[in-house]
Amino acid sequence: MTEKSFEEAQAELEQIVARLEKGDASLDEALALWEKGEELYAYCRTRLDAAHGKVEELARRVEQARP
Repeated sequence: MTEKSFEEAQAELEQIVARLEKGDASLDEALALWEKGEELYAYCRTRLDAAHGKVEELARRVEQARP
């Protein structure tokens, strides 16, 4: 996947979910959308996990800096 912002990937994933929920995609198109959705979900999950790790690290630093 080309590098996207988290927000771009999330918006695209939301569009895919809406399209699949609508139920008007052909079987082949639905499968392709599902695969793309899985890819976007993994990308978003990775970005969220990385952000969570950074927040935890920053919180540890703040705690350690307290007198």
